[in-house]
Amino acid sequence: MRSEVAMAAVREGRTPEDRSALVIILPEANPLLEAAAQVTPHLVRKGLPAHVSLLYPFLPTEEVTAGVDAEVRDLAASLRTVETELTDFAEAPGFVGMAVPALRPLADAFYARWPHIAPYGGRFGQRPEPHVTLVTGASPEEAELVREKVRPLLPLRVTAWRADLVVRTDRDWRLRLTAPFAARP
Repeated sequence: MRSEVAMAAVREGRTPEDRSALVIILPEANPLLEAAAQVTPHLVRKGLPAHVSLLYPFLPTEEVTAGVDAEVRDLAASLRTVETELTDFAEAPGFVGMAVPALRPLADAFYARWPHIAPYGGRFGQRPEPHVTLVTGASPEEAELVREKVRPLLPLRVTAWRADLVVRTDRDWRLRLTAPFAARP
């Protein structure tokens, strides 16, 4: 079944691959994805390491220009690095993630800069809670098994020190731009 985002892209005359995203990669959280994959490998998204999506989908790839790159760099440079701990699950039916409330100011800055872009196509409101997705499409039993597998790894310290602009190819996500925040530890 196609996602709402993919169907919207097709309605707009774009392929689902013709998109970009602004994300904060959190490599320290990769062990959480690995633990979830031990339980339900088919429910862990492939293609990007552990991350928080700031704006997904962002812009169609043909609209990602040098000017957009500069705007992303400038905005990121105005923001501060955030160190935090992952401690709490973010959950919804079929979904298990890790809440990252400390990244709210960073997410809000990107939402404010591109207010015409609704994160996740608006499916979760205009200001979805920052989170690292562990699994989607899980049964209640699978979700509980994922939480049990991940819980011993918590709390987990992570550092958000940059925003990445990634573009979707026909095979995977490709890094277009890394934009560091103002202070890196």
